[in-house]
Amino acid sequence: MATHPATATATGAPREHLLKVLVVGELGAGKTSVIRRYVHQLFSQHYRATIGVDFALKVLAWDPRTLVRLQLWDVAGQERFGNMTRVYYKEADGAFIVFDISRSSTFEAVLKWKSDLDSKVHLPNGNPIPAVLLANKCDQKKDNGQIPPQMDQFCKEHGFSGWFETSAKDNINIDEAARFLVENILTSQQSFPKEDKDEDKIKLSEEKITAESKTQCC
Repeated sequence: MATHPATATATGAPREHLLKVLVVGELGAGKTSVIRRYVHQLFSQHYRATIGVDFALKVLAWDPRTLVRLQLWDVAGQERFGNMTRVYYKEADGAFIVFDISRSSTFEAVLKWKSDLDSKVHLPNGNPIPAVLLANKCDQKKDNGQIPPQMDQFCKEHGFSGWFETSAKDNINIDEAARFLVENILTSQQSFPKEDKDEDKIKLSEEKITAESKTQCC
């Protein structure tokens, strides 16, 4: 996704970054809930399953001179090995991989998602894009939820930038995880400036969806 590298001008115009962030993981891991909490500060127990991909936009005043526009792509859990994932992943700048701590099978699938991601999108030097692992639904730890042991080592071994316990329901670590990912994306882009080719990209910022999400079916 294009980054606008222009520095603040004499007129005081801020520099802007347009970042494409993928949110992937198994069906029912809570991807849509995480996005809705982050973008709209809303939570519901009754989201329908995403079909294809949903889009949402979050605008961040990163600092007094920098504006970040985040395009969050909510990729359906059943899409992992579909032909459309390469289209969805194209030119992504970073990713969240989400699993549900109350369902061990969603954690077991994490490395499949990471491998699929790394095979389809990468930085200009060939390295993987920044990816953060979300151990979601941590509000359920008192019931049947469990964080896998040695998560720091797991993330280090498998190329994750980091991990967070999150809860969309209780709004735990959602903003913190997003800020951490954006920091990693911006740091990676400082070394690899991108050409600005916005005409070839989906520019959600120009559509009137700042308070809504948009669905595209495969």
